[in-house]
Amino acid sequence: MAKAPTAVSRINDVIARALGQRLAESWGQQVPIDNRGGAGSLIGTELVAKSAPDGYTLLLISVAHAINPSLHAKLPYDSLRDFAPVTYIGSSPFVLVVHPSLPVRSVRELVALARARPGQVAYSSSGSGTSIHLMGEMLRAGTGIDVVHVPYKGIAPGLTDLIAGQVQFSFGSHLTVGPHVQSKRLRALAVTSPSRSRVAPELPTIAESGVPGYRAIAWYGILVPAATPREIVERLHGDLARVLNLPDMRERLGGQGVELVAGSPTALAEHLRSEIALWGAAVKASGAKPD
Repeated sequence: MAKAPTAVSRINDVIARALGQRLAESWGQQVPIDNRGGAGSLIGTELVAKSAPDGYTLLLISVAHAINPSLHAKLPYDSLRDFAPVTYIGSSPFVLVVHPSLPVRSVRELVALARARPGQVAYSSSGSGTSIHLMGEMLRAGTGIDVVHVPYKGIAPGLTDLIAGQVQFSFGSHLTVGPHVQSKRLRALAVTSPSRSRVAPELPTIAESGVPGYRAIAWYGILVPAATPREIVERLHGDLARVLNLPDMRERLGGQGVELVAGSPTALAEHLRSEIALWGAAVKASGAKPD
């Protein structure tokens, strides 16, 4: 069975390979991981949309799947109609981090600094229209601050410039920014989720830090081509749910900040519709265009 994650990112790859290893053990056959990055996940997603609906090609989706319908004027597939939901894997918050030279230790202090220095505080992202860009725009919209968005071609170069002090703040997963926070090259202020993270419960949420209603999470799910027979979808969901509920999987992915849910196909369908609306509003408000 081939699995095609939607983007080349560390956490997507960790999840895909962890699932692939366990499913291979269960099924007694190899589960290749075909990581088709590029074009904001469109390449891998289109590949799966046009694959045979036989249960042998699965798509690991993340937030990009919900952003793309609003970001792109035309997609080579329909994000809802061309796929059948299988499993809502779970979610993880991003962390708002700043360069340690910045004289702030809370979101309120960051907002106050940005208000005192309009147009002088910059944040990095992995590109225009990406989740990190839109997280910054949500913060701007919720506080009225005037900050500068600096897009990079990927997470790594933006993070490099943040650590070097070329920009002042950004957002990243626990997996991406955690080591730099521990080494004190970055300072963590808050998490983007509506509730605190189990990985770093000492960090407040942005919502409880003076930006009511702020919510922006990374999440992951599994889709298959729309015409896949219901019995195959149900079998895949059962196998994935069993694997996701294994103690070692919960420990392995939980250590990366992913809170596993193993939700039903219906739960993923409802979540996806809600996220398309949420991120669509952020794209519209920001005026973001694909790079």
